[in-house]
Amino acid sequence: MMTFNARFGGGMRHFLNVCLVSFFCVIGVYASAQTAKDITIATVSRVPFSLEIDGQDAGFSIDLLSAVAEELNLNVTYARKDSFAEMFGAVQAREVDGAIANISITAERERVMDFTQPIFDSGIQVMMPAGQSGASAVLSAIFTRQIALSILGALVLLFGGGMLMWFFERRHQVYFDRTAKEAGFPAFWWALNLVVNGGFEERVPQSRGGRFFAVLLVVSSLFIVSIFVAQITAALTVSAIQSNIESISDLEGRRVGTITGSTSEAFLNQRGISPIGADNPDGLFAAFEAGDLDAVVFDGPILAYYVRHQGQGKVELLERIYRPENYGMAFPTGSELREDVDQSMLRLREDGRYDELLIKWFGLAYVRR
Repeated sequence: MMTFNARFGGGMRHFLNVCLVSFFCVIGVYASAQTAKDITIATVSRVPFSLEIDGQDAGFSIDLLSAVAEELNLNVTYARKDSFAEMFGAVQAREVDGAIANISITAERERVMDFTQPIFDSGIQVMMPAGQSGASAVLSAIFTRQIALSILGALVLLFGGGMLMWFFERRHQVYFDRTAKEAGFPAFWWALNLVVNGGFEERVPQSRGGRFFAVLLVVSSLFIVSIFVAQITAALTVSAIQSNIESISDLEGRRVGTITGSTSEAFLNQRGISPIGADNPDGLFAAFEAGDLDAVVFDGPILAYYVRHQGQGKVELLERIYRPENYGMAFPTGSELREDVDQSMLRLREDGRYDELLIKWFGLAYVRR
């Protein structure tokens, strides 16, 4: 009996121990889940880095931070701001735990905030209306309203001059001996040849009035042709400036738009170009589509996304990157989170999850470049 009780008691104690261990494990896991750290992150709407889809925060930067939060057991709440200035102000005032979007890492910002390692390679690029280069640009530059009016005016002058010569010469040489209705084109042709070739030797004016008018027409034609050639040359020069932007200074004298307070605005101001500012990309692109801007200078990835999804066939993005930039996540100075987030982001690069996000938002070509 004692042996049975001892065995039974020992088995019961073992069972109870197992139950207690299992219970405390469950409690531990539950407690761990309940102690996930709550953080608030400021952001701004910058497609495709940060945006709202059906009321949910989304975008490349948002997905990247979501992967980090899962790894570090963080519960992220986003505080969406209207501008970069408002977002940075919240970070510096420690109203939020950090900020993420398409935030360029600069020396000036580094003085007042901490940044992670770069999370995205970017750069400042230029977007222009499609067809601003090559033969199409030349044709569009030549066939303007001003040049069309100049051509029309020249034709009217030639026709009027020819008919005036017909009036003087109609009784003095066979070429002009015809009715006014019949003399229209021959008279015009005579005036055109006089201006272009110096006239017909066999059709030298015979009348006193005709000779005087012919000399006057030849002399005045020198000025007319010079003015016309100057207008064509000016049009082609403007076309060359528009289609061959080798340096950012080629944008001088044009209506250039960018985002107010951005690194692109500072970049343009440093080069003596006063841009037209917009509060956000939506307003910037709306002004561009309305024809209020000749070019847009801003972050290349955002411009490229707009070209692919909204501006296909209407706009073109110049391939040249005028100033490379790197995006990072910003934290208040001395934040304890920065190091952990930084290490987690590096692990995402190493295990391939970072590339998966690049493919999702920018396509395979961006990973391979």
